[in-house]
Amino acid sequence: MHSGAAFRACQKVCRCLLSGFGGRGDGGPAERLTEGSSPFGGLLRSHAELSQGSEPSETPESGEGSEALVEICQRRHFLSGTKRQISRDCLLTGCHSGFGPLGMELRKNLAAEWWSSVVVFREQQVFSVEALHHEPGPSLPGDNAFRLVSAETLREILQDKELSKEQLVAFLENLLKTSGKLRENLLHGALERYVNCLDLVNKRLPYGLAQIGVCFHPVSDTKQTPIGVQRIGEKTEASLVWFTSARTASQWLDFWLRHRLLWWRKFAVSPSNFSSSDCQDEEGRKGNQLYYSFPWGKEPIETLWNLGDRELLHMYPGNVSQLHGRDGRKNVVPSVLSINGDLDRGMLAYLYDSFQLTENSFTRKKNLHRKVLKLHPCLAPIKVALDMGRGPTVELRQVCQGLANELVESGVSVWPGYLETVQSSLEQLYSKYDEMSILFTVLITEATLENGLIQLRSRDTTMKEMMHISKVKDFLTKYISSAKNV
Repeated sequence: MHSGAAFRACQKVCRCLLSGFGGRGDGGPAERLTEGSSPFGGLLRSHAELSQGSEPSETPESGEGSEALVEICQRRHFLSGTKRQISRDCLLTGCHSGFGPLGMELRKNLAAEWWSSVVVFREQQVFSVEALHHEPGPSLPGDNAFRLVSAETLREILQDKELSKEQLVAFLENLLKTSGKLRENLLHGALERYVNCLDLVNKRLPYGLAQIGVCFHPVSDTKQTPIGVQRIGEKTEASLVWFTSARTASQWLDFWLRHRLLWWRKFAVSPSNFSSSDCQDEEGRKGNQLYYSFPWGKEPIETLWNLGDRELLHMYPGNVSQLHGRDGRKNVVPSVLSINGDLDRGMLAYLYDSFQLTENSFTRKKNLHRKVLKLHPCLAPIKVALDMGRGPTVELRQVCQGLANELVESGVSVWPGYLETVQSSLEQLYSKYDEMSILFTVLITEATLENGLIQLRSRDTTMKEMMHISKVKDFLTKYISSAKNV
């Protein structure tokens, strides 16, 4: 990504799996669904089965594959900015131009799945909280967080020629001590709201506080900044702070570790690339880290810590009784479990996991490959593309618009290819939509006006089948809901 040489030393990008071709991919006639056949046919099983038992195709060199993925992500607007090469470090630290529209949709879908899994469908009570992006208060010794300082105030101090060197240093130190700092994680905000939310659950333990938000961290980049100057990196974190008794803290840590690992693996083409290991901080507190195996090695995507009661006691000094929660009949100060995931890095992991180079059915040239992002149906930014074939343009466009409105009202995201004015072949459209990770392409033709039949093409299998237009909405909604329950 940063240079071809750096990535040629990487290991192989990912297991490039051969799609299960089950129909014609050359624009020929598609299979028609009979009345007695299931409308799901081979399509409904596509993601789950392809992620387990597909035949491997030719695997590119690591550098080539990584560079191809980044190029696709830029060209298809998962990543924003110019087409200049983005280094691996920039991707991991958040020091890049940000995500494009499809990248934002992917991250939104990932966050929604996290929220549903951790907050919505839990038997135990988990509440949503929101903390400030900056934390007011004095600077503590050893605190390296970025401070929020008024540029005008700083300029006035530096331009005051009557100040001695000692006075200037004193003014600057006082300014830094009294200014707010940008948050590095979401733990502090959850701890601040512990007492209020404890009253909400009638002091019963355990319970959790969840939040998704942007956090900031220092990034050293000697190639682009002067020595000693640090850039600000950003990342979107998903945080669950779990309050439980010390008696059950270890069991809950094991529970959340298994829950989080299974969750990450649920959406993966190659689940084994997600793994976990034990860790320990400098104070001896135990935890776990979840990793994804990128081509260059493992990178952490989520961290789980058993912090004990130290953070709560530090935040609420003096009256310990206000911290007491009920563990059965006992009143105890709870242990704090911090479960913190990096959604930006997790999104990057799924892009690498989903990227495949398979044999191109559109050409006889063996050196050309079909590039496809096989994102899980729940994560794919766009579920279906609607396009027109040959026929009366006005009538076909009206049919497309009507179907698009019906799908959008049902919560299915649609790419309106029928509005495109630049003519492209079907092969070019399919290649474009595969790189955009669009699950299905619906082709509205003159036959649709005559008998209501549309052509449905699958991203994962490249199969084309005929389906009545009245069944499209139900098929897509059932397909996506079935994928959620796998």
